[in-house]
Amino acid sequence: MANFNIDAKRDMTYDAIVIGSGISGGWAAKELCEGGLQTLVLERGRMVEHIKDYTTMNLDPWDMKYRGALPTELQKKHYKAGRTGFIGEDTEHFWANDEENPYTEVKPFMWARAHQMGGRSLLWGKQTYRWSDLDFEANAKDGYGVDWPIRYKDIEPWYTYVEKYAGISGEALGLPQLPDSHFLPPMELNCVEKEVKQRIEKDFPGRNMIIGRVAHLTQPHNGRGQCMYRNRCGRGCPYGAYFSSNSVTLPAANATGNLTMRPYSIAQSLIYDEETGKATGVRIIDSESGEMMEYYAKIIFCNASTLSTTQILLNSTSDRFPDGLGNDSGELGHNLMDHTYRTGAMGTFEGFEDQYYKGRRPNGIYIPRYWNIDDKTQSDKFVRGFGYQGGAGRDGWGAGANQEAFGADFKDGLMKPGPWQFFITGFSECLPYHENKVTLDKESTDKWGQPTLAIDCEFKDNEKALNLQARLDAKEMLEQVGLTNIVDFDNEHEPGYGIHEMGTARMGKDPKTSVLNATNQVHAVKNVFVTDGACMTSSSCVNPSLTYMAITARAADHAISELKKRNL
Repeated sequence: MANFNIDAKRDMTYDAIVIGSGISGGWAAKELCEGGLQTLVLERGRMVEHIKDYTTMNLDPWDMKYRGALPTELQKKHYKAGRTGFIGEDTEHFWANDEENPYTEVKPFMWARAHQMGGRSLLWGKQTYRWSDLDFEANAKDGYGVDWPIRYKDIEPWYTYVEKYAGISGEALGLPQLPDSHFLPPMELNCVEKEVKQRIEKDFPGRNMIIGRVAHLTQPHNGRGQCMYRNRCGRGCPYGAYFSSNSVTLPAANATGNLTMRPYSIAQSLIYDEETGKATGVRIIDSESGEMMEYYAKIIFCNASTLSTTQILLNSTSDRFPDGLGNDSGELGHNLMDHTYRTGAMGTFEGFEDQYYKGRRPNGIYIPRYWNIDDKTQSDKFVRGFGYQGGAGRDGWGAGANQEAFGADFKDGLMKPGPWQFFITGFSECLPYHENKVTLDKESTDKWGQPTLAIDCEFKDNEKALNLQARLDAKEMLEQVGLTNIVDFDNEHEPGYGIHEMGTARMGKDPKTSVLNATNQVHAVKNVFVTDGACMTSSSCVNPSLTYMAITARAADHAISELKKRNL
């Protein structure tokens, strides 16, 4: 792996510093290193090396003391993110310690974090979709939020660039609201999904159902192996079959010889020079020794993840920026967004009892947005829209968990595949409300004595109207295609459960109403770039990670070009 900087001189200066090593931080490191810049990556968590540190990747349930369940003594450590239901004995070591990293929920908000080299790129859902001009023009058309300073044409070549390197499998549809990517072969729908697809597309013109577009390899790609359908992705993939910083971008950065990584480095604030109007470096706290240190660079990329990046900027105060670096507009910390989900329907599909499927496909189906696409699909109940994710499978032995039964016949019955079940759940867009915000809570500090975040965010009437429509449409579609035992649902969860935090340092055309310009530079401090979810001006209804990758590669290209011109 890369050089380690634990004992280097504290006044060491690099060409570039990247704060954070997750999806966007990994891309920033790769692009800047390949551009010839000596680059320091600061990661607040521990080192995790590809394969070597995937300690549970090959364990079966009976190999683990609690069969994969999170034991009581660790539930307290994850008392916030444990609400997701995603944390088990097999993945616990990849999730942040909530006790050491508290935050205040002014209103309920679930904040899931991952503090290690690679960040949440080891844990993400891998669903990868391009945004369209329907998304980049949405704010300008309906008046919520400020206009994006870019359009699809500005980012389209960068989508292609990152897709070809990362490897995205999927099916082309030719839909304007969901532009096609540069695809590897798609994963296959199972027999029931193929049947439901045919019936939905016949009975509901304008609605399409496809296999999910995912950052899983369906064939060897750039030296990485293809997916083995083990569905143990959250433990780290030894084949490198899904995209992560650890298996893809950080090794590429390291191969240049220009990368230095410093784990256990909590970015406390950016150092601002009043005379030059530039940031000159980053103050860090060594998380093991507690010592404050400084590192310097010509440019700084902030990729600590949406809320952590904004926390660092809010903490970076000076005479010029008393309310946080680059906060001339007063918008830093505001316009927080997430996606709603866990709203939809499920039911039983009768038939195909003689068919099954092979492996544990780490992917499901996708139904792209079909509301408010054009004049024919306009709704007077809400703006924007939603898409569905879901899938079909057969009940297994777990169906007997709550039955009052026993004996040989009962046990034998559990070994037989149960009926087919099919479900869909909507992902709805959240509008950028100014009042949804984070602020520094100086009365509440973390393990290292630093101010924590207070999160004040809620879904409002438009998100609730979208969720209601998603529930009604899901029930209608499942009834129409012939499912039985249909249950529609809305879990009414608080923001954060989508784990798609966006906004709080948005891009915009006007420095008076935004924090970043069209190339992700802080308006008033051009050598500081923000390219993680904090930069987002709206949230679309599709997963955002592919857009983070493309925006980061685009911004890094601009930074390298400006450095060569001596403009930074």
